[in-house]
Amino acid sequence: HQHELAFECHLEALKIIREKKKYVEMSITESQLNEVRGIRASLDEDTLFTRMASSIAPEIFGMELVKKALLLLMAGGVTKETHDNLKIRGEINIALIGDPGIAKSQLLKHISFLAPRAVYTTGKGSSGVGLTAAIVSDPYTKELSLEAGALVLADMGICCIDEFDKMEEYDRTAIHE
Repeated sequence: HQHELAFECHLEALKIIREKKKYVEMSITESQLNEVRGIRASLDEDTLFTRMASSIAPEIFGMELVKKALLLLMAGGVTKETHDNLKIRGEINIALIGDPGIAKSQLLKHISFLAPRAVYTTGKGSSGVGLTAAIVSDPYTKELSLEAGALVLADMGICCIDEFDKMEEYDRTAIHE
């Protein structure tokens, strides 16, 4: 006759600090603001845009156009509302397609680290359902619970899905929809 040990996990906290903040929650000091104003005053728009884009993953040589596109992705688009109250979402979606070994995954990981609300996941082991939500079983209590997927965690942020081509066709279609 075997005895099964069951443990309950309890977490008691005095203070919780969220690691990633929304853009509006970020604070900037007066000295940082003055530095930004100085850079803005000394450069024209094209040079500033190029410099900001080249600061994304500076260890990766070249790929200037891709880095500019990723900078625009992080800045976000503009949501428009038509005269009959139809909302057109302004999100920018980017597909990085290219030969193996040209740092696509590195760029995605860098963006997920840089953006305040971003999630990096791989399509190799993910399903469309797993990217939205998953039912998980607690190993100790055997209770089922709903766990948010990458797309839910990145809501109003950036979801970087690496190896998108390795996903099942059905799941890829579901994400597009």
